[in-house]
Amino acid sequence: MRKLQKMLMLTDGGYADLKKAAFACTLSNVSMILPFWVLTRFIMEMVKPFSGGEISWTTMWLLFGAGAAGAFLVYLCQRHEYEKTYVVSYTQSERTRVTVAEHIRRLPMSVFNSKDLSELTTNVMGDVANSEHVMSHIIPELIGNIISISAICVLLALYDWRMALAIFITVPLAFGIILLSRKIYDGVSKKHAAAKLAASGRVQEYIEGIKVIRACNMDGERFAALESALREMMRLAMAMEVGVGVFVTGATAVLQGGIGLAALVGATLLTGGQLGFVPLMVFLMIVVKIYAPVIVILTLLPELFYFQIGIRRMRDLLAIKPMTGDEEKELPNFTIVCEDVSFSYNKDANKDDERTISGLSVTIPAGSLTALVGPSGSGKSTVSRLVARFWDVDSGRITIGGVDVKTLDPERLMSYMSFVFQDVVLFNDTILGNIRIGNRDAADEQVLAAAKAARCDGFVGKLPDGYNTMLGENGATLSGGERQRISIARALLKNAPIVLLDEATASLDPENEASIQQAISTLIEGKTVLVIAHHLRTVMDADKIIVLDGGRLAEEGTGAELLARGGLFARLYQIQQESHGWSVGEEKSAH
Repeated sequence: MRKLQKMLMLTDGGYADLKKAAFACTLSNVSMILPFWVLTRFIMEMVKPFSGGEISWTTMWLLFGAGAAGAFLVYLCQRHEYEKTYVVSYTQSERTRVTVAEHIRRLPMSVFNSKDLSELTTNVMGDVANSEHVMSHIIPELIGNIISISAICVLLALYDWRMALAIFITVPLAFGIILLSRKIYDGVSKKHAAAKLAASGRVQEYIEGIKVIRACNMDGERFAALESALREMMRLAMAMEVGVGVFVTGATAVLQGGIGLAALVGATLLTGGQLGFVPLMVFLMIVVKIYAPVIVILTLLPELFYFQIGIRRMRDLLAIKPMTGDEEKELPNFTIVCEDVSFSYNKDANKDDERTISGLSVTIPAGSLTALVGPSGSGKSTVSRLVARFWDVDSGRITIGGVDVKTLDPERLMSYMSFVFQDVVLFNDTILGNIRIGNRDAADEQVLAAAKAARCDGFVGKLPDGYNTMLGENGATLSGGERQRISIARALLKNAPIVLLDEATASLDPENEASIQQAISTLIEGKTVLVIAHHLRTVMDADKIIVLDGGRLAEEGTGAELLARGGLFARLYQIQQESHGWSVGEEKSAH
């Protein structure tokens, strides 16, 4: 049982529940003996006239009563079995899903570079669903059947060991066939599981990119990858089912050969006067009944083997060490310092020119507005992610108030930070619920005040249910500016001392940009602010501008100082100023 606990990744509570479920299944199986006993006694009473005796109607009435009591007992035992198997399995599945989801939440972001979303979704949903099925349909029934069949075998052997041997001699042979086929089955199962993951990834890619697929008319051969993945999954599924079917059918045929063997042995004993007719009939009834749960076990074993693939996948995921750190440490101030920081998303990169950030040393003063600018791919967003400890630096260190962020628990660090990203993630909840993510304990009045400060009132007032309007999947019905304002409202509600703004207004129209700039002004008041911007004119009044190029510090200073210096910032600023005057008409006339 302890091995089962480890194999199924059960908590101590789940392990205790599994034992109860197995006991309940055993009790349910054993309760079926009473109807058999009643039926045997009933047959023995009915055949008395053929041997010169008389039927005892008192005994018959007692048997009717015992039969009714037996039926009620079977009902109670099977109801108890249901409660202890299905309810227990669903409870354990909930625990496992929460455990896996919580573990995923605490993993380093680097994990999500190596694992795609479909694999993680399979871990949380598919693998746990398989675990739920095993807990409810396989393990308790497997244990219960083994115990009850063993008990019946012993009882039959005490009555007549020859008939018991004839009935049960084919059982180990049948199990041997299934166990010997495991190596072949495991190979096909692993390929099928990998094909399912690949197909799931392709389906997800297809759905996420449906707008591009329709716009570019990517049908037929142009989207052959999805069809190929689905066909491969179908081929391996068929191969696996055929393989399982052949071995299970073979094992079942060998097992049911015991019926003929039991009839042959019984007939021999009957003609030799060593076994009575009624006991023979009882043995033959039992052999038909006893093989049904054995066949179930033979059918369930391949499912148990397949299930272990998902368990290994979950175990590998849970073996990844989450980010940890001090959960109590306070930050004395909010000055952010990068000291000779180097980082690469590709951990095999050794050369400086292969790193995303290389030897960066900058200071972001507390209470200031500091802008990160530079060409595309210069490492601006990476710096903000390292400050937030989404990733850990490869070398050097980042400190806040003199405290190395690597020594802080990520959740503790997050309590000091608010974020406004260019790509806003909204959940299938009300607008009020989406804003409350910034502070789960906030009262409605506080949420509404944050929403008002973020200029949400204008568009929310036009919605049918106001702030109680359900947004649907990722708030697809809202515009980019409206989604951005909800994100700012979250940050306002959190009221953290450090604010990270990553391209918050990069893709907005002028009207929305002006409105959101006003909301951001309210958000950043009195905070340590790190803003990433492509539109350099929006950060000209920043207290400090840090210019990155190829992951290195190119220059830093105020906007006026950098323009006067005539370096990279001045060149980028000049290019943007020239692009503002460009129009389609001018481009056409130039051609």
